[in-house]
Amino acid sequence: MGPEVEASGPLRPEAHDRRLAWADCVRLYEDSEERIGRLVMTMATGREYDASDATTWISGAMTAHATCVEGLLLQRRNTSFLPPPPPPPPPPQQQLRDVLKKALYLHVTGTQKEMHGPSDRKPTADNAGLLAARNASMSRSDADMVVAQDGSGNYKTIGEAVDALRGWRRRRGNDRVVVYVKSGTYKENVEIDRHMKNVMFIGDGIDRTVVTGDRNVPDGYTTFSSATFGVSGDGFWARDMTFENSAGPEKHQAVALMVASDRAAFYRCSFRGYQDTLFVHSQRQFYRECHVYGTVDFVFGNAAAVLQDCDIYVRKPMPRQSNVITAQGRDDPSQNTGISIHACRVRPAGDFTAVKGSYKSYLGRPWKEFSRTVVMKTDIDGLVHPEGWARWEGEFAIGTLYYAEYMNTGDGASTEMRVKWPGFHVLQQASDAAPFSVERFIDGKLWIPESGVPFWLGV
Repeated sequence: MGPEVEASGPLRPEAHDRRLAWADCVRLYEDSEERIGRLVMTMATGREYDASDATTWISGAMTAHATCVEGLLLQRRNTSFLPPPPPPPPPPQQQLRDVLKKALYLHVTGTQKEMHGPSDRKPTADNAGLLAARNASMSRSDADMVVAQDGSGNYKTIGEAVDALRGWRRRRGNDRVVVYVKSGTYKENVEIDRHMKNVMFIGDGIDRTVVTGDRNVPDGYTTFSSATFGVSGDGFWARDMTFENSAGPEKHQAVALMVASDRAAFYRCSFRGYQDTLFVHSQRQFYRECHVYGTVDFVFGNAAAVLQDCDIYVRKPMPRQSNVITAQGRDDPSQNTGISIHACRVRPAGDFTAVKGSYKSYLGRPWKEFSRTVVMKTDIDGLVHPEGWARWEGEFAIGTLYYAEYMNTGDGASTEMRVKWPGFHVLQQASDAAPFSVERFIDGKLWIPESGVPFWLGV
């Protein structure tokens, strides 16, 4: 990561946006260093480690590296007094990525047989801390902290509770901490950093407990730092809350929720925005009975993420814009990442219903070369264009991506006129879809039961 940061040029005191990009890089590097260090120490001591953990964490480190570089280059392009983007970096500047890429390839090829079979593994010592006994079946009265704007709780803002969490962590280690956020609209930006593992947020319900912000890229933020609510601490759970970015479609990239937490689960939550609403950045993530609203690339990133029994609402875009639901960012074929949409519903939001025929809407487009998205047993409204999938630019990635559909229903589900790309597949057998199930794709059997969130293991 260091060479790319240095190549971006010296930071200038007035370059607020460049400082944000640099801060992203530091945070992402430290997050990756912790996970990779944990893996290296486990291997060095000869202790058992989980092959899927290793693949996930190395894939996440590669994604963190890419996010850092992209943020720096984006801010340079968007800042008039900075020089133009540099030419492609010379070989020495690819050193970190090349090391991670090689490590991932060697690991995956060495464990290929294990990775392709159904999971019958048990939690190892290193991830047992993520499976705390206290789970999502607890009532709000069991909360360790209560946030209430009317003063009836321990704190009036979520930010105050998060600040207090740092002290809790020193006293209680990685035991789960439950934060109950009472109904209200909380206008603040929240970060759950890597030190805050096993944190659970409980609200009073969708549209009753709302966290909202309006950060966006045109106003100088990186996509990563624009998030209203960002999570990097592993084992994060949330339920019965709304996360919103209210910047509006004219502000383009504006993230409501960013998740870089391993084994993160969201239940009965809503994510509202326009472009880039839900940033499934990295690691393993599960979303159940959630609502996702947006226009362009509004479920994007490079996590291994499963959305199950969710409602995906396509909103009215700006004039001459097309809607695109997913933009998956897998950039190496050895990464175990992708977006799996299982038993969901794709439908127009209220503002789009009457005009949906005037715009083109697609299931996804390839953000990166090995983009991977699968839509299974989902009810697809006729708003989706018959071709189903959109190009990013020209012929980019249409032969290296992996897009698939399996047993979908609805007016927009017919595959007769779908794209004829080499990387697009219509799956015929359950065995073909099984690798993208909760069990196989995110090792859900090992950790979701502890969260108390309902789930279907297979397809």
